[in-house]
Amino acid sequence: MAPATLAQKLVARAAGRSHVTAGEVLTCRVDLAMFHDSSGPRRLQPMLAELGANIWDKDRVVLVIDHYVPEADEESRRVVRIAREWATEQRLPHVYDSMGICHVVLPQQGHLKPGLFCVGGDSHSPTGGAFGAYMFGIGATEMLGVVVTGEIWLRVPETIFMHWRGALAKGVSAKDMMLAMLGRHGMNGGRYQAVEFCGEAVAALPMAERMTLCNMSAELGAQVGLVAPDDTTRDWLARHGATDVVIAPWHSDAGAPGVRHEYDASALAPQVALPHSPALVCGVDALDPTRIDIAYIGACTGAKLEDLRAAARVLAGRRIASHVQLLVAPASVRDGAEAESEGVMRQLVDAGATLLPSACGACAGYGSRIPEGSTVISSTARNFKGRMGAATARVYLGSPYTVAASALRGVIGDAREVLA
Repeated sequence: MAPATLAQKLVARAAGRSHVTAGEVLTCRVDLAMFHDSSGPRRLQPMLAELGANIWDKDRVVLVIDHYVPEADEESRRVVRIAREWATEQRLPHVYDSMGICHVVLPQQGHLKPGLFCVGGDSHSPTGGAFGAYMFGIGATEMLGVVVTGEIWLRVPETIFMHWRGALAKGVSAKDMMLAMLGRHGMNGGRYQAVEFCGEAVAALPMAERMTLCNMSAELGAQVGLVAPDDTTRDWLARHGATDVVIAPWHSDAGAPGVRHEYDASALAPQVALPHSPALVCGVDALDPTRIDIAYIGACTGAKLEDLRAAARVLAGRRIASHVQLLVAPASVRDGAEAESEGVMRQLVDAGATLLPSACGACAGYGSRIPEGSTVISSTARNFKGRMGAATARVYLGSPYTVAASALRGVIGDAREVLA
């Protein structure tokens, strides 16, 4: 049998085939469907009622209430009320209400493991690929079909291998890797294909950092982002309740077809995306002095436990610039609690941070909206105009290290200078 990519193996399993070829259109069985309060019940409920249809398998559905909480206005209260009432009416067994952002809560609750084929009602659903699962985002109409039938059609993607050799320097992270890839390939660089992150630098990353890579494969325009599972994956999943984890089959074979791009992690400097695109990237040391008003550490991309630890390494024992507002919204309640128990949250608060709830918040323009006219350095995945709530805000993207260093200096700065 011809060598196969990880993506081909995952799709073949879901399609009940021994082998698949890029370009084939197949029907795949869905192992898990995830949606949140914004993408789910308020859209699915009326369509299901009109069809007179039922959910194909409630145990394979996960609802996370994360976008409109805590409810800031009447519209938020309406959306969340619909979600909660529908979940109760349907007796959904897997509902996570105000526990954090869906892409982080889902694996933390033991729902993901290698080999699964999953869909999510959110563009950053490829986060699941960090665990060796094939997971991608779909719209409400596609989700309706999945919820009723448990199946979805798929065009088998080609694979783009992003191979990272070497080791990252202190103060450089997966967010910098992704921004560098976006700077080189642009927001359509993935061409709705499968992007597999590989090489010794990727293998050395903890799971939270692998999640960042796969999460932002969406910004590359990929359908799915993948990291082949290994012992790091298995150990993390075991700590989070996933059982029967098998990693051996889930890797790309030697000689598997695909396009390969090479990167040197040891040569990578911290990266910054300029307003108003994640692909408008330069090294932080090449950026003119840029005074900031707000430093935001939040979102599924930039506020997991590893991200909070990174910020604390920069800020421990120091105070942020007097004119800067540092906002910290842990990606999940669990991550926030662990950061609290480790003393990380205390270090951030002592440095001058204001803590926000574990929710999507300002990343998606809900709740804690960024004020008009402000200049922001953010750990989020996107900086489109108006994305974070204010059309006149200028939002730069960086790693949690970079955001923390910028809060400290009052201008966008290089964490390596502080950590040294």
